[in-house]
Amino acid sequence: MLQSLAEHLLVFIDDATSMLMELRFVQSESTFSYFTALESYLLKHGRPVAFYSHKHTVFRVSKPNQHMTSMTQSGRALAELNIEILCANSSQTKGRVERANRTLQDRLVKELRLAGISNMDEGNAFLLGFTERFNAKFAKASAKPNNLHRPLNIEPDRLSEVFCLRDKRNVTKDIMLKYDRKRIKLEINELTRGLVGKYVDVYECGCGRIQVRSNGLVLPHTILNPERCSGTYQNRTRQGAAKGEGQTSQRQEWLQEDRSAPTWGSVQDGAILRPQTRRTRGPCSQPELRYLRSTLCQAALLSAPLVTLLLCAIGDISEWRLQTHW
Repeated sequence: MLQSLAEHLLVFIDDATSMLMELRFVQSESTFSYFTALESYLLKHGRPVAFYSHKHTVFRVSKPNQHMTSMTQSGRALAELNIEILCANSSQTKGRVERANRTLQDRLVKELRLAGISNMDEGNAFLLGFTERFNAKFAKASAKPNNLHRPLNIEPDRLSEVFCLRDKRNVTKDIMLKYDRKRIKLEINELTRGLVGKYVDVYECGCGRIQVRSNGLVLPHTILNPERCSGTYQNRTRQGAAKGEGQTSQRQEWLQEDRSAPTWGSVQDGAILRPQTRRTRGPCSQPELRYLRSTLCQAALLSAPLVTLLLCAIGDISEWRLQTHW
């Protein structure tokens, strides 16, 4: 079994001839995965008239509103290349590629097993020869011999500027901006002094490299916390998911400990526990402190028995208890 092989295969197929145009194994169906496949396709064949895809969030915004643009990063890149993107409403409307996927799920998996391939790099190298054999056996001649692919409208070495993440950020008074939890300090000069309060363009490549531009000019900058931009976009996504799972499990432990805590008025070790506030995270809040302070003042004024404040800290759960000694 090819257990270590990537689980996702991106397939580009010609609707007129059923010819496989591009195959690529990727770790996930992310924006940068599609960018890499699109760049390889364009360098080999040129620009098509349109791409017909499913309704993946890489290609369309599922719920657009007035506070966000209805165009994704992939849609913006294809619009710059003058390529139309069409999203199918069902699998049946793009049946040609679905039938090809069903064939690949059977034939390709068997050929990979016979070739002894079990990793993504070897799999992508194998796909070059497999595509030629597949097209020779299953591709059909088109009704018209015209090739509607067009030449690129930009230089090939500038495709990296198109296939990247772009966003706008506001420049603060100290000639800084924030992007993806990073603080970016612009080099102070006459150009950047005039950008205070204005928006600049931030370009992020798949390798993690960041560029800041204003009207097409690259602005020299320094990332003050570079440890936050180490690794690629996909690695940071996986790290964030793992961190989220860890926080969820820790929060569940807090809730379990909180449920096991004694309730108001219960007896423990011969002492009556007075009102206590259950918290699942963080220290005691200001209203709780004011309540405890007023309780102690009233006890002192009424000559009540000695009141002792015990702070029990278990992890990040803080419990404030009042215990009376007679």
